[in-house]
Amino acid sequence: MAAVTLTIGVDVGGTKVAGGVVDDTGTILVQTRRDTPADDVGKTRDVIIELVAELASGRDIQAVGIGAAGWIDVSRSTVLFAPNLAWRDEPLRAYVSAAVGLPVIVENDGNVAAWAEFRYGAARHADDSMVMFTIGTGVGGGIVLGGDLLRGANGIAAELGHMLTVPDGHQCGCGRLGCIEQYASGSALVRFARAAARQEPHRAAALLELADGEAEAITGPMVTAAGKGGDPVSTEAFAQVGRWLGTSLADMAQILDPQVLVVGGGVIEAGELLMGPTRRSFSQALAQRSRLPVAEIRPAELGNAAGVIGAADLARRA
Repeated sequence: MAAVTLTIGVDVGGTKVAGGVVDDTGTILVQTRRDTPADDVGKTRDVIIELVAELASGRDIQAVGIGAAGWIDVSRSTVLFAPNLAWRDEPLRAYVSAAVGLPVIVENDGNVAAWAEFRYGAARHADDSMVMFTIGTGVGGGIVLGGDLLRGANGIAAELGHMLTVPDGHQCGCGRLGCIEQYASGSALVRFARAAARQEPHRAAALLELADGEAEAITGPMVTAAGKGGDPVSTEAFAQVGRWLGTSLADMAQILDPQVLVVGGGVIEAGELLMGPTRRSFSQALAQRSRLPVAEIRPAELGNAAGVIGAADLARRA
């Protein structure tokens, strides 16, 4: 019987650093977390090293994988740029590996979450391909083709949130106009709901009650809660997000023909409020392909654990 190998996965975000020891079945055996000192490069690095050292103590750890919200170079060693952290051309792999005495890889957070869903989550029965959209404050994702992550020539492929959706549309943080992130993200959901609540407050009674009558105080969780109770403005806001998301998923089906399409991120806690309109939009966009096989859309299964699991598994494979 083969011995179980243990690796450590670390998920570095703008507010927290989460880590865990993961076995080769994708099970997190022990985990811990720290706050992220996001404005200090050295302190963030030290927090990661402390967390890894704690998890590795007394255990036979083979390697460490770090998932970070940012652009990672093709060698999976340097954080080229991180929008919510102070990293700029940060040689993170070298620092952490030298400090903890273990092999280390660094990977984009969307990629590690997608890999976790491919290996152990919603797409675990696929053996070839998957596209995952993560719907949170923004839109991220990852692509698996031929059983491997698609990383691109420079390591920064699969920035799915920045596909053009609406020419000359809303300004995106990336500098372009009309990216899908501006139409299918949690931020877009809130923008849609606030605008409708201002225009038709009588149709947003339940939502505005949660926001103490102030449209500008509406948050994503409020839209979800009101939508589950049937609030018209909230359900329509989800319908708008689902319409845009479904068309982007259809684009991926046309271009890549993956086995599975996965939707993850915090917004999927809304369940069918989001997934129903998404599937309908997807089917309408692919109406002419009705006689051909097409990927099934599935909600992600691993939640917040995906970053740790995916990073650890990629470290094991490396």
